[in-house]
Amino acid sequence: MDLKEEEILGADVHTHWYYRAKGAALLRDLSGFQPKEILDIGAGSGYFARLLLQSTGAERAVCVDTGYAQDRDEMWCARPLAFRRSITRSAADLVLAMDVMEHVADDAALLRPYVAMVASETRFVISVPAFNFLWSGHDVFLGHHRRYTRGSLEQVLKSCGLIVDWSHYYYGALFPLAAAIRLAERLRSREVPEPRSQLRRHGAMVNAALSAICAAERPVMRANRLFGLTIFAGCHKP
Repeated sequence: MDLKEEEILGADVHTHWYYRAKGAALLRDLSGFQPKEILDIGAGSGYFARLLLQSTGAERAVCVDTGYAQDRDEMWCARPLAFRRSITRSAADLVLAMDVMEHVADDAALLRPYVAMVASETRFVISVPAFNFLWSGHDVFLGHHRRYTRGSLEQVLKSCGLIVDWSHYYYGALFPLAAAIRLAERLRSREVPEPRSQLRRHGAMVNAALSAICAAERPVMRANRLFGLTIFAGCHKP
């Protein structure tokens, strides 16, 4: 989770429809796999590492983010949760990179050191924002360098030495509305979008409605090769 978004949502992140839906999609994509140790790259608040410690049999998680003021250690669900500015080795059998690769100029250079430090057969789950034509002030606010298609994401992952096992779009049900809004904004102004977060706190009814829409999509999301606001990809180190 981006630290800037944590500042906006605060404690509401655990009830916000967007993160709850993304966490539920992650758990569904990992269905049947029980990790022992999790490495969460660009982890921010550690939202997804915490979710997996709570929902799987993982024994430990390490969150890495250059944005941390200092290294620290916590316990979450009676399991060790470490926060580190950097690491040089890892025993993780599951590596997460949730909405992080778009934040750097060279995404492959970000990922390759982590691929090198983990063992063969280690699994990776990646999520990134989809489609450059959806670029908006939200991307500028978060410091994004690009958005992706399934093809461009898979190309980067393969260049890092990973074997791609699956990929799909997500938030497909919300895609038409979001695309219409963002394209209308671009037609109104040809200038560089003003940095502005589109993430908002919502009441219980809005959260429930949007969560229900995403829940209806999850059983078929693996078949979605066409469109969505986010791309998920699963791969492993050979």
